[in-house]
Amino acid sequence: MTAPLSPAAAIINPNAGSSTRPSDTRPLAEHARRAFAEANLSGEIVFTERAGHARELAADFVRRGFSPIIAWGGDGTVNEVATALAFQDAVLGIVPTGSGNGLARELGISLRPERAIATAAWGIDRTIDVGELSGRLFVNLAGVGLDASVASLFNRLAGRGLLRYVQATLSLVFSYVAQAYTITAGEETFEHRALIVELANGRQYGYGALVAPHAKLDDGLLDLVVVGPLSPLRALWGVRRLFNGTIDQDPDVSMRTASSITISAEQPIRFHVDGEVVEGSETLTATVHPGALRVRVPG
Repeated sequence: MTAPLSPAAAIINPNAGSSTRPSDTRPLAEHARRAFAEANLSGEIVFTERAGHARELAADFVRRGFSPIIAWGGDGTVNEVATALAFQDAVLGIVPTGSGNGLARELGISLRPERAIATAAWGIDRTIDVGELSGRLFVNLAGVGLDASVASLFNRLAGRGLLRYVQATLSLVFSYVAQAYTITAGEETFEHRALIVELANGRQYGYGALVAPHAKLDDGLLDLVVVGPLSPLRALWGVRRLFNGTIDQDPDVSMRTASSITISAEQPIRFHVDGEVVEGSETLTATVHPGALRVRVPG
């Protein structure tokens, strides 16, 4: 096995999957170095220190000719690195160590770091679309409504993982009130009171929860998923459809595809991009950039 021609870079978020930074990152650095050696990779291993740092580091590695550039962390880390790599020649690798790992699961990338590094080194390149919502790029999902509020709370909780996400959801689902939106998808405009408005490039939140079961990462379209007003108990009962892939059969859920989508409300709209929360304006505009990102996936 010969070494890849270009040097590789791993950008590690030491907080991924946890609410606090480990006091000593040396064990994680040694783990990464061993994984690099086993995959016959050479290059640099760096740690993020703050929000937005992964994007800055990735942009620097792009300028210096590194590839693959590996996002070692959760969905937010993947988003930051992918934002820097979109429209560039460098290839994105993923070592999923976060809570949901939605894009990695969608691409079939192992949750074991050694296997994920091997994929980043020796997998095949796949070209996927990149979504954009009001100037913020996303590779998997973006949305407004309840899930944006849940993401905001989840990001502030002590601890990570599925149980914490369920905790955040339960703490909000009984009080959250569906909002009125005017939505334009392609040539169609409609008004809808909605609990959630999701813009899907990929299919799942993570953990196999399929919010857009028919979405494709490379079809040049976004899947628009609108979940209408539901009682809290009805909403909780409907969660089962996420995990059996039948949310599209729910009478309170509507779906359509479009390459451009506008969402308007009477008040500023909070939204998320790949789980990272943004406080937006009264009108959000989404579009898709076909084939804007190269990702290394299992062969």
